[in-house]
Amino acid sequence: MARLKILEVSSEVAPFARTGGLGDVLGALPRALARLGHDVRVCLPEYGTIGALGYKLSSVDWSTALHIGGKRVELRVQKWRDSRARVVYYFIGNDHFFDRPDLYRDLSSGKDYSDNDERFVFFNRAVLQLVRMLEWKPDLIHVHDWQASLIPAYLKTVYSDDSFIAGTKTVLTIHNLGYQGAFDSKRFALLGLPDEYLYAITGPFEFFGDISFLKGGIVLADAITTVSPRYAQEIQSSEEFGAGLEGILLQRRDNLRGILNGVDYSIWSPSRDKKIPHRYTPANLSGKRADRVELLRKANLPIREKAPLIGMISRLADQKGWDLIAEAADQLFAMDLQMIVLGTGEEKYHRFLEGLQRKYPDKVRVYLTFDDTLAHWIEAGADIFLMPSRYEPCGLNQMYSLKYGTVPVVRAVGGLVDTVVDYNETTGEGTGFVFDEYTSEALVTTVKRAVDLFYHRRAWTKLMKAGMVQDFSWNKSAGEYAELFEEVTGLS
Repeated sequence: MARLKILEVSSEVAPFARTGGLGDVLGALPRALARLGHDVRVCLPEYGTIGALGYKLSSVDWSTALHIGGKRVELRVQKWRDSRARVVYYFIGNDHFFDRPDLYRDLSSGKDYSDNDERFVFFNRAVLQLVRMLEWKPDLIHVHDWQASLIPAYLKTVYSDDSFIAGTKTVLTIHNLGYQGAFDSKRFALLGLPDEYLYAITGPFEFFGDISFLKGGIVLADAITTVSPRYAQEIQSSEEFGAGLEGILLQRRDNLRGILNGVDYSIWSPSRDKKIPHRYTPANLSGKRADRVELLRKANLPIREKAPLIGMISRLADQKGWDLIAEAADQLFAMDLQMIVLGTGEEKYHRFLEGLQRKYPDKVRVYLTFDDTLAHWIEAGADIFLMPSRYEPCGLNQMYSLKYGTVPVVRAVGGLVDTVVDYNETTGEGTGFVFDEYTSEALVTTVKRAVDLFYHRRAWTKLMKAGMVQDFSWNKSAGEYAELFEEVTGLS
């Protein structure tokens, strides 16, 4: 196996900046690749919120300016070396672009920042300038989602005659095709790319008259991955999953691969989790029972041993199946069950959940916030974890839930069907409950299957333990990425 120089580029990297699964993946994957012996470095924006986390960043003795849309934009770089994991992190700084209270949205309006295109043009250009300055030539640059999708284009244009970096290969990972980095075509000049890159039909960035950063990356990257095998198939098959890019993805199918995300079990494992009140293992589940009581007390819900507790940690959006839950709410809560919800999102679902809590005060507790510690409590204390997604590129919570003995109820899409095996009432085999149709009827029927089995404690415990011994660690996934990187670079 070759020792590759790999540069990971993302707008989110845990623990420095994260809004969900993207940040979690970039928190774990670089370390897993480094454990395989590769030289791994990571680039992310230096958000203003990072300073409060207490990491001692050191300044890189280099500063410069870029010209974006005819304006001079100052660039600074700081770094942090994780000597234990053998990974170096570089933070691309500019106060105007990144010293803001949220990564992508104006909190006062709830809308995306109007200059998100300019912010991430700067970020992509700055990453390549940094590589040149460091005189560290990566064999491969691994870019993530639309925020880093311009790098393949810049390597083929701005840096095409640069003997130092021109031959560097790129792999784009799509974490969620629903977020494409779409902008008004009038702002194309900000990208600093040839006009033909926006030509109708043939232009890599042209998307129904607008600009799509993600489409450009899909067309121009040397290889593309998604975060589960099933999602890689789905996004080529229909507009429902392909979000208008299914034709381009189908054209690039020979260069498209699905690699399932992994789980960092040093963080998400009930035997090691420092954030939960009581730790436990498959051999001794008394800690889980205690965590359940602690969670119900925290939520001020009655402690009812025979009523299963459903947990949900979710962005409150249509994609996550909240329209199904709203339609099925009265049928669900006619059952003897309780539910705790943690998440933020669309205002209509905030109102819905607040109303649900008022209607069923002994059954429902809602936390409209982001709380990482509470997320761990829910994974440990709930009996069932519900994910009825319309689409789900990978999903991490169902894999966390399996490890915590919290039985997942999921829809058969994307990474959910790749990781959860439907319970077979005849054989007793399986790891959770899975439904196919995106209907409230299918959701209610499947939740009822789970509730009915919950009353049969021996069968339920067997199902819990079957999930807890599943292994979705990063070792296998990182190995698949390393194999792909070797293929793309021709190094082995």
